[in-house]
Amino acid sequence: MLGTGEEGVLLREKGLDVPLPDGRLAYFNYYWLKDNEPASFDPETRERVNDIFALAEEPKAQTAAIAGDHLEIQWQGAEHRSAIPMAQLVQYAKAQQRPDPANLPRKSWFADHYANMARFEYGSVASDADARKTWAGAMLTDGVSLITGMPNTDAGLTDLAGLLGYVRPSYFGHTFEVKTHIKPTNLAFTSKALPLHTDLPSEEFAPGIQYLHCRANSVEGGDSIFVDGLAVAEDFRAAYPDDFKLLVETDIPYYCEHDTFDMRARQHVIELDDYGNISGVTISQHHEDIFDLPQEALDAYYPAFCRFGRMMRDEKYVMRFRLNAGECIVFDNHRIVHGRVAYSATSGERHLRGCYTDRGELRSTYRILSGEGRFK
Repeated sequence: MLGTGEEGVLLREKGLDVPLPDGRLAYFNYYWLKDNEPASFDPETRERVNDIFALAEEPKAQTAAIAGDHLEIQWQGAEHRSAIPMAQLVQYAKAQQRPDPANLPRKSWFADHYANMARFEYGSVASDADARKTWAGAMLTDGVSLITGMPNTDAGLTDLAGLLGYVRPSYFGHTFEVKTHIKPTNLAFTSKALPLHTDLPSEEFAPGIQYLHCRANSVEGGDSIFVDGLAVAEDFRAAYPDDFKLLVETDIPYYCEHDTFDMRARQHVIELDDYGNISGVTISQHHEDIFDLPQEALDAYYPAFCRFGRMMRDEKYVMRFRLNAGECIVFDNHRIVHGRVAYSATSGERHLRGCYTDRGELRSTYRILSGEGRFK
């Protein structure tokens, strides 16, 4: 079928050629037009209610015309008439992803970042939506922030995390206590040095955002060490492109095994987002399982892996600071690599209380606070 509708709309066998307000002539498939008209979405739940699977025959236009700021379509064999905003057609004419206000450009940082780290007062982010949006934005761009004025309660941590998402349990439970345990199940639960790492790579989907609320810190030693994995990975890509490709494309095994759990998963050391940009890293020597790659492949992989690990320890990248009582450090567990120096367990008290939320909920929170969405 080939015919001409009104206002220059051309009817084809599988779709329409539509003249757009900017002068372009764009093609749109009939299924897509029927499936994505405003009437296909419930105004209350905002979910799609059109059942494209229920069509007995392929949809075809009987007539089509531009009426004001809408494209109107009368379908063959149906009384229903579709009205699709021209703005929607302009947005999707080039088959580009829907603009996402949460897709903020990430900013790399280095060893001197502590003085410039985004800081927010607990009461402010808890009560002020604008402050909460700024905080969420800082987490998306910098991947780390410091919350001050935390209440000295168990609920303070989970209430803070609830501002950016829902607490996401791990095999340690909904929360965990970072202090010296009599029978530790993790190096973090001792006074030993904790090497740079990301948390829980042995989980199939490692937690996204981590919160560490300092309840007490009067010990000798125990300073925190943080590294922006994004900054390291970007420099690594520039210096060692072949090694970078190996770490992006090869997954390696991780584990965490104790009396009551046996977690196993495979992860890529360097992660890319949908746009090909570096979105973070996953690395933890104390949770690496025995590499099961072909031995010949390890001839190239191990040198690349070790170069990346050594670069991560370069003083150019390592931010050192002391987390104080009443502060909560919040960071992207898929980007920020963290650890601590050893401390004297008998010199005082060191107690951090931690939990996790997901990255997707952080982005969701930022979108809502930005006031942008399909139904706004």
